[in-house]
Amino acid sequence: MNLWQPQQFEESETWSVSSLTAYIRELFAIDYRLKDVTVTGELSNFRPARSGHLYFTLKDEKAQIAGVMWKTAAARLSFSPGDGDAVLVRGRVSVYEAGGNYQLYADSIQPVGRGNLALAFERLKQQLHDEGLFDPVHKKPIPTLPRKLGIVTSADAAALRDILNVLRRRFPLVQVLIAPTLVQGADAPPQIVRALRWLDGREDIDCIIIARGGGSIEDLWAFNDETLARTIFNARHPIISGVGHEIDFTICDFVADLRAPTPSAAAELATPDSQELKAGIMGLRATLSQQIETTLQQKQWQLQSLSRSLAHLSPQARLENHRQRLDGLTTRLEQIMHSHLERANNRLAVAQARLDAISPLATLARGYAIVRNEEGQIVRHVGDAAAGDILHTQLSDGTLKSQVLSR
Repeated sequence: MNLWQPQQFEESETWSVSSLTAYIRELFAIDYRLKDVTVTGELSNFRPARSGHLYFTLKDEKAQIAGVMWKTAAARLSFSPGDGDAVLVRGRVSVYEAGGNYQLYADSIQPVGRGNLALAFERLKQQLHDEGLFDPVHKKPIPTLPRKLGIVTSADAAALRDILNVLRRRFPLVQVLIAPTLVQGADAPPQIVRALRWLDGREDIDCIIIARGGGSIEDLWAFNDETLARTIFNARHPIISGVGHEIDFTICDFVADLRAPTPSAAAELATPDSQELKAGIMGLRATLSQQIETTLQQKQWQLQSLSRSLAHLSPQARLENHRQRLDGLTTRLEQIMHSHLERANNRLAVAQARLDAISPLATLARGYAIVRNEEGQIVRHVGDAAAGDILHTQLSDGTLKSQVLSR
């Protein structure tokens, strides 16, 4: 499975402000966690624009984030939000390049108390995320040329007809095995799990599509089932989730190996386009024929070219340039080392002179002495020594050991 990778830059490259901001926006775009987030907080700076768009700040006790809701989404609001409202905002996080700041692009805003399903969704989503069920490292690749597809959906749903129409148009060679099930209601989750396990237990299936048309969060709730999510995660075969419309997200989408925005798109992602394959084969055939006809001529030209270029490919000139460059670098290094050593010697001489000036040895050289007892303590007064004590007298050129006869 090909994954988008952010543009790579050399360490020495100088970025423009716009290129750096665009790169940061790309990083936001590839983080699936930021594509569909539900955030709770308090509205402030709420500003309806003449265009119909809504601008606001969502905040809590410790942080805040700028937000915007476009006119089409704002038209679906069931209440009139305002400053101080505690709300649940669902949307995506991206970067507003002109302003150089990240912000929340809201698809829906609900007053707190009306988003119980959304809260349950987020709790389960966070739990499964923390357990690693969404980690890309577990995603299985989708086969490029499947022989048989398994489809888990309602037998009389429009989603199934859409999938079959796409498969007939794109890749009629693929076989289809349908596991019909309910896709809505309290009885749907266990049926979906049974259908999926039945298909996954077969050896003749290359890929499985789980599909349902769009609807409200209540309509799609069967695909937010924890048992279903774990069944998808533990499946042997790669699974494509084609549940809802492009703006709908379910737990099934996050744990599946590939998420499609619609059931039709799931069929497209599961199969190659036969017309493109045919055109590619014809192109390869034409290319191969041309290559066969021209191979000997190309090889002869290459041999002549290589013969003429052989004399120019000698490494002697490059080696000489490298030797000269090495000599120059060596000379420069020696000069730098000599300069560093000279400065270090000067600093050492200054430090040594300062040390000599304050050294007690200089005092000893002027005829003074330091007297210590057997314990190494300095004897400063006559009363610090008693008759019979052994004393050590340090002079400028050594130490004398003596005994106190009297005091």
